Amino acid sequence: MKPTGVIEKERISLNLAKLKKGGEHFEVIIDPDKIVLYRSKKAAAREVLMYEKIFSDAKKGFEASSELIGNVFGTNDILKVAETILNEGEIQFTQEYRDNKRKEKLNRIIDMITRNALDPVSGLPHPRTRIVAAMEEAKVRIDDFKSAEDQINDIVSKLKPIIPIKIGMKEIHVRIPTQYAGKSYSTVEKFGRILNDSWLTDGSWACTVEIPAGLQNDFFDALNKLTHGSVESKILK
Repeated sequence: MKPTGVIEKERISLNLAKLKKGGEHFEVIIDPDKIVLYRSKKAAAREVLMYEKIFSDAKKGFEASSELIGNVFGTNDILKVAETILNEGEIQFTQEYRDNKRKEKLNRIIDMITRNALDPVSGLPHPRTRIVAAMEEAKVRIDDFKSAEDQINDIVSKLKPIIPIKIGMKEIHVRIPTQYAGKSYSTVEKFGRILNDSWLTDGSWACTVEIPAGLQNDFFDALNKLTHGSVESKILK
């Protein structure tokens, strides 16, 4: 093992991916925002790594030797080894990062529920304070590896035994040109439930999707960005 000076100033606080393999410990220093994208297949391993180095103890600045890496992983290709660590290892965020991101995501979730949710009896939205109190009573936990959008439905389900609540929904029909169709499904699915879809004779993809009403603008923004403004859409109800 040999020390390196590249992390001297970050010795105390590092975001890491850690893997025990062949009785040895291996670590890589990661960009915490990029690892979430990587786990969603939206970023490459090279983008996640803060340094293209494999460590035996990153906080002490010790790199794993090339001989050890080769013996355990069967290769000295740093990116291939890093991919194994990122895919199979444990992700360890700093406490500061976890706290900040959880607070940020929690606020976004509360905002989304406040915008989208209604009291089905009165037809009126719940005040933010009531949503916060219900989430605390339901002991809602925020998932660090899921987007706020992906957690809304599960969280609302946990709130239903505590307060009368439902999400106001919109049905939207979209048609996406051929060149963007293949990568559009996951984007559309992230926002809501695809009710029906079909491939048209010109190669474009059309679908009807049900999304929370408050996500309508975000949905259109995401599709316009993906298709460079060439998406066709129509609000059905």
